[in-house]
Amino acid sequence: MQDLLERCRINKIETEVLDQQQLHEFEPNVVGVAATWVPSSGIVDFEQVAKKLAEQIISAGGEIHTNCLVTELKETTGIELKTSLGNFSGQFLVGCAGLHADRLVRMIGQQPTFKILPFRGEYFQLPAEKSRIVTHPIYPIPNPELPFLGIHLTPMIDGSLTVGPNATLAMSREGYSRWKISPRDLAEMLSYSGLYRLVMKYPLPTLLELKNSLYRPGYLKQVNRYCPKITLSDLLPYPAGVRAQAVKPDGTTLDDFLFIESERSLIVGNAPSPAATSAMPIARHICEQVDKLIN
Repeated sequence: MQDLLERCRINKIETEVLDQQQLHEFEPNVVGVAATWVPSSGIVDFEQVAKKLAEQIISAGGEIHTNCLVTELKETTGIELKTSLGNFSGQFLVGCAGLHADRLVRMIGQQPTFKILPFRGEYFQLPAEKSRIVTHPIYPIPNPELPFLGIHLTPMIDGSLTVGPNATLAMSREGYSRWKISPRDLAEMLSYSGLYRLVMKYPLPTLLELKNSLYRPGYLKQVNRYCPKITLSDLLPYPAGVRAQAVKPDGTTLDDFLFIESERSLIVGNAPSPAATSAMPIARHICEQVDKLIN
């Protein structure tokens, strides 16, 4: 907790430390010896944020093409793209490919120093009668040695309350379902030395995450450490997410932003959490870099 407080101080984020009694008064259904309250913390509906950004792009004369697979990329005096929806050309390419970032780096003729490994984050939703069991986002103190935050509680804008996510290796880069398997993605992962070295670094957390994914009481146990009133029957289905985790060949996870540049492109190689929160500052940084590269 002291490390987190120091980070907040450096970034000029207001915090307040709550002792056990204050925590109980603040969130009666949460247990712990202490807590850090961040008054500026909040939540957004990022689906609505994305839709609003799309509206603004279209209003400014831009186009949006979804479900569009890039099959070939060529850099000449500009950029030429072949896709499943036709060919496109432009002066410069900004690539934010997420789960396919390393593949896009190869397409611009560079060798990525990392591989994207997909980690599925499984969530649950609490029933309506339990949706006010907490009134603030509740996070356990994270293990600083691990790249994931741990299972947390999030009151959503629509009034619902989600539990999660965990972090378990997916068998497909688009593995939003446990049963979604991509032979190509799986073969790439199993042939990558960084995967095995990552597992060897964190053998017990790896096994624990796998167990909790397959065994719901194990998942619940992690939540009950700080919110004991949640029961097994409270864990209702909710869509999963997939995190694009960049991993080096030595098993080291990239925990900072990584941008790969060429003469006519800038690729976002890694955008770790909280990339959504930081979306606008990241966009400004990208625009500044693109302006330098073009001019």
